[in-house]
Amino acid sequence: MTTKIHALADALGNPVRLILTAGHVHDVRAAGQLLQGVACGALLGDKGYDADGLIEQLRDARIAAVIPPRSNRKEKRECDFTLYKERNLIERLFEKLKQFRAIATRYDKLARNFLGAIRLVAAVIQLN
Repeated sequence: MTTKIHALADALGNPVRLILTAGHVHDVRAAGQLLQGVACGALLGDKGYDADGLIEQLRDARIAAVIPPRSNRKEKRECDFTLYKERNLIERLFEKLKQFRAIATRYDKLARNFLGAIRLVAAVIQLN
C-alpha cells in the first residue's frame, strides 16, 4: 500500500494543511481539497499541478498561479521564476517531516493513524 502526502505551507514554510491520497492518485486531484477555504495571493507548485482546470480555478479565485508549464504544452503560460524559487520552502517542510522515522518509513499500517502521526509531527514543527 502506498500513499502520498500532499501539503500546503504558508510563506514561512509552516504546514497549513496536510492530506493523504493513494499513491496512484495524481497530484492535481488533491489540489482542490488542499485549497478549499484557504485565502492566498499566489500558489507555488511544480509541473505536476499544471492543469487547465486548476489554473482556471485559481484565476477565478484571483490567486496567482506560479506553476511552470509542462514541456509538452502547445501554448506556454508565463511563470514568475523569481517567485518560483520560494517553492523550496515546501521541500524543506517535507525534509523536516521525514526527520521522524515513523513518517519516513510509513510505520503505521492504517492511513488514519499515519495522517495522525503526520499532523502530530507538523504541530511539533510549528512549535519550533
